[in-house]
Amino acid sequence: MIRMGVMALALAGAGLAGCSGETSSSEAAEKAGHQVATVPVTITSAQGKHRFEVEAARTTAEQAQGLMYRTDLKPDGGMLFAPYPPEGGGPREASFWMKNTPTPLDILFIRADGTIARIAENTVPFSEAPVPSGEPVAAVLELVGGRSAELGISEGDSVSWPK
Repeated sequence: MIRMGVMALALAGAGLAGCSGETSSSEAAEKAGHQVATVPVTITSAQGKHRFEVEAARTTAEQAQGLMYRTDLKPDGGMLFAPYPPEGGGPREASFWMKNTPTPLDILFIRADGTIARIAENTVPFSEAPVPSGEPVAAVLELVGGRSAELGISEGDSVSWPK
């Protein structure tokens, strides 16, 4: 998943990432001796609390790489893009795409108050079509495609994580 605002950086890095064969970004980080940073995320919906342990994408480079090339996603895993945008400056409209992303994702766009502004469900793998937030957001959460519907997660539900 790539933030289209850093498309040039992402396209430059995509060539390098593509050279890594079948190694996922988390496997590559672990082989390099780096632990992949994870963060607990809780979504509170009408059906209760849903807990996830997701990778944290905090920098421009991490957000540009996102979940590209990944096939190892767990049902209660994913990626949190926070802060969004990584360089700060307050919430802004986001636009993601699925280029080089083989797994369908649910993309949850999160307002500054922690509520879900929009859910793009089961995004199409490898698509270069923009997936817009529709309004300024402070974070974005990517989950395995279909998890939002499966768990009854809806727009307006609240999302929290340690800041």
